[in-house]
Formats: sequence, structure tokens, C-alpha cells
Amino acid sequence: MQLAANYGFPMAVAGYLLVRLEPLIRDLEKSITLLTMVVARQSNIDVEQMQQIVECGRARYP
Repeated sequence: MQLAANYGFPMAVAGYLLVRLEPLIRDLEKSITLLTMVVARQSNIDVEQMQQIVECGRARYP
């Protein structure tokens, strides 16, 4: 019973935060991708080259 009391509340809070923050994180990821495309265009980088750069970054930081 003590184990559930010690770990139950933190697990519930962590689960709640994950559910609440996941859509915000996805929106931020989309914004970062869009900004990367804008910067690539302004720097005259090819869109395909930019996609390769983004994919390499995802491979490094899954």
C-alpha cells in the first residue's frame, strides 16, 4: 500500500502532463519544420537538401 502511495501520485501527474503536452509538442515540431523551410529558402538551399538535413537531425535525436 505504501508503494502505491509513494509512486501512484507522481505517475498520475506524469501521465496527465504527457497527455496534455503532447499536442503542444507536435505543434512546436511543425512550427520548427516550417521555420527550417523558410530559412532554407532564404539561404537558397534546395528543398530536397533541406529535407536531408532535417532527416539527419531526426536520426541523431529520435
